[in-house]
Amino acid sequence: MASLHDRLMVIDGLIFYSDGGAGDLRMGNYAACNVTLRSPMDDFEQTFDAFATWLARCADPASGWHHVLKAADIDAARAAGKVGLIMGWQDTKMLGDKVERLAAFHRLGLRIIQLTYNEASAVGDGCLEPRNAGLSRFGFAVVEEMNRLGLAIDLSHCGERTAFEAAKHSKKPVLLTHCNAKAITQRVRNKSDETIRAVAESGGLIGASIHGFMNWDSNPSNPPTLELFIRHLKHIIGLAGIDNVGFGTDMAALSDYAASDSILQMSATRYAGATADFVKAFGNTLAKRYPDELNNPALMGRKTDALLKAGFSESEVEKIMGRNFHRVLGQIWG
Repeated sequence: MASLHDRLMVIDGLIFYSDGGAGDLRMGNYAACNVTLRSPMDDFEQTFDAFATWLARCADPASGWHHVLKAADIDAARAAGKVGLIMGWQDTKMLGDKVERLAAFHRLGLRIIQLTYNEASAVGDGCLEPRNAGLSRFGFAVVEEMNRLGLAIDLSHCGERTAFEAAKHSKKPVLLTHCNAKAITQRVRNKSDETIRAVAESGGLIGASIHGFMNWDSNPSNPPTLELFIRHLKHIIGLAGIDNVGFGTDMAALSDYAASDSILQMSATRYAGATADFVKAFGNTLAKRYPDELNNPALMGRKTDALLKAGFSESEVEKIMGRNFHRVLGQIWG
């Protein structure tokens, strides 16, 4: 008899990078994931090439990927034994100051955009900006156009005020695809209770994360654990409700795990304000950015087991592991 995990619809709110390797995701029974197509450092040509590469992969029957444009495509990917590719960005730099570019990128298949990365952009302030200035006038226009197009708004790396203002201004649900609670651990990437409530009140979803940058108490003697992840998850559920939570691992999906080295180095140097203490404590390898018991997407069944052990019912686990994401993304995309 298949285990609960084998029967689940598993949807991960954030895979930060993939070289096209889908094997570990399939081993983890993934139905779909939000994959970051481009680095925040990429230019316009690199961004366009990323679309071309992924569209070609999805067109290849042997690739293991199925392009997701609407919620029903997640079901189709699962039925075909493939991984649904939700094309995502973690910044808006490629918009420049032209809101009309959103429609063009939407036509290419983009479905989730994070409004800012860690720094400020034309849209608003990221979480490493001490001024916490919130959305710009252009940022409010971007939120409105994303609503019109049915593009999901991600606020995970945004500054507190940017995230709160976007959640309140949006006419559609908004997302924290990979983010934890500041009330549990005071990490710069985590969000306040006020912001978490605002996202839930939009009808949106908070994807609790196992990533060490968010799932760590800042004590070098205490590496990130699934137990601490469960604490974050329970706190978020207390604020947002069981129907407004999911998960976002912020993992990579790779066939060659050396392929992520340049991104690890970039995050450890350019964004040291969010990473330096963790890297000093545990090193800068991909595996050590996650709990030892779950440091690869292929091991995702262990999270299902941990949720059951923590007292969640099977129906609650189904919601956390993907059903909530499926519902909310369907509402946003139309």
